[in-house]
Amino acid sequence: MSDATLVVLLLGAATYGLKAAGPVLLGNRQLPPHLARIVDLLPAALLAALVATSVLVDGTTFVVDARIVGVGAAGLVLARGGGFIPTVLTAAAVTAVVRLFWG
Repeated sequence: MSDATLVVLLLGAATYGLKAAGPVLLGNRQLPPHLARIVDLLPAALLAALVATSVLVDGTTFVVDARIVGVGAAGLVLARGGGFIPTVLTAAAVTAVVRLFWG
């Protein structure tokens, strides 16, 4: 078994273990309200962190390029109530146009 396969299997097992830990440890009890508010905000924070790292980092280097403009355009579309497909298409088109003229 290769090292990569072993890592994937261990990470998969750890993921399932962490997902199962919540229901097993909490049972039928509810989270305290202050903790429930924090848990509700975690997906948005994680998504923002993933977007920021994929837009601002290339390997180990901080990069400022056309992707930032595309994400900004997507944010504007979302702020104006746009759906998923128009947001993605706008971000892709704006990024492509900026790359065409900026390099």
